[in-house]
Amino acid sequence: MHHCVVPACCEELSFPISIKSEWNTLLFPLPRLAWPPGGAPVFVTMNRIPVRPEYAEQFEEAFRQRARLVDRMPGFIRNLVLRPKDPGDPYVVMTLWESEEAFRAWTESPAFKEGHARSGTLPKEAFLGPSRLEAFEVVLDSEGQDA
Repeated sequence: MHHCVVPACCEELSFPISIKSEWNTLLFPLPRLAWPPGGAPVFVTMNRIPVRPEYAEQFEEAFRQRARLVDRMPGFIRNLVLRPKDPGDPYVVMTLWESEEAFRAWTESPAFKEGHARSGTLPKEAFLGPSRLEAFEVVLDSEGQDA
């Protein structure tokens, strides 16, 4: 039986761009970030997903083929998938929201359940271990927009 161990709350991510730094590569294109009215997003989730290097291409393709249901959720801004430069480091799936309440509404929605019903695309052995979800509040934006 194949299943994905990507936690449900942050699996829905993508944007085709190729931004490269000396550490990570953004997998999907990223137009200039357009913050919501009133300033920067106040809630960000980061899901660190340890993927075996031999499954990296399949993992990325799964995100390219995602259901995209989260894109229509109220309060959703965008999501990003970051490829590690060091194959031993985890992928980072980042989701930006207008509020924590908007994020929680997504995780409790029928669309969330529907979007994650398709998550069984990779075998358990594709992952080096459990993923780790982190949550943050934006306090400062380099564009000069304090949260």
